[in-house]
Amino acid sequence: MSLPPFTIVTHEQGTHAWRLWRRDGIGASDAATIMDESPFKNSDALLREKRGTVLKTSPNAAMVRGIELEPEARRRYNAKTGREMVPVCLQSTQYTWLRASLDGLAIGHDAVVEIKCGKTTYRTTLQTNAVPDYHYGQLQHILAVTGLESIDFWCYWPGSTPLLLAVPRDPSYIELLLEKEWAFWQRVQENPTVSK
Repeated sequence: MSLPPFTIVTHEQGTHAWRLWRRDGIGASDAATIMDESPFKNSDALLREKRGTVLKTSPNAAMVRGIELEPEARRRYNAKTGREMVPVCLQSTQYTWLRASLDGLAIGHDAVVEIKCGKTTYRTTLQTNAVPDYHYGQLQHILAVTGLESIDFWCYWPGSTPLLLAVPRDPSYIELLLEKEWAFWQRVQENPTVSK
């Protein structure tokens, strides 16, 4: 049996220690920005955050609502699939700067889920039967950290039928993603974090 390509980090998501750990590496939510696929943030803004020269903005109302809905969405996913998924933070054993805060990892580390509870994401996924482009990099980043061959994308919105898409590993995308993330991380390291 081979060892997983990651270690489990014991930071509870949302805590100060977790925020510092996220800032000191490249996380899954940074992937779309680094790949220029994010409509929400550009790489210069992310660079300032990682260097600690600006404070990360507070979550907006939609983000707060998503955080509130996530436990219920995870319970429904677990019931639908029969898997027991738990939120966990992972760090690559090969690249210590490569990190991911997962919405759910199976107890046996053989399955992973990304949960989205936004109304716009739900509507887009329902209409296209595909993961929105601005989430694709996040999913592939998670697959790069976990070494798994696929990830479940679970869209939940209260009062609507949850959507489940299995997204396969995309080796060519991951190769490009890791190259760009490494180049970005080198830029961060040119001017280290100002304060902890």
